[in-house]
Amino acid sequence: QVQLLESGGGLVQPGGSLRLSCAASGIIVSIYTMNWYRQAPGKQRELVAVISSDGSTNYADSVKGRFTISRDNAENTVYLQMNSLKPEDTAVYYCNAKRLWMDFWGQGTQVAVSS
Repeated sequence: QVQLLESGGGLVQPGGSLRLSCAASGIIVSIYTMNWYRQAPGKQRELVAVISSDGSTNYADSVKGRFTISRDNAENTVYLQMNSLKPEDTAVYYCNAKRLWMDFWGQGTQVAVSS
């Protein structure tokens, strides 16, 4: 059974940092395209960051230069380092794994940026 377990969310002040983790079981993250999505209240879910099986990364324009996605193959975990956080980064963040027809989601972790 596939499980993606996110952690690391919380409340942080503007300008602060958080690191989200997505610990996977039942899949090998290094052969999947691993994604971080987020969904703010009243808004559609949006793709934030991607790390492909070849290690290449892509980011939404709104987070470029502030967020970094990475992968630890030994820990079978994907991370999202978020720096210079803004109130508009407030959302539930979801880990997603895609490969061929397979598409798995975590339960989400809340990030709130507020003073």
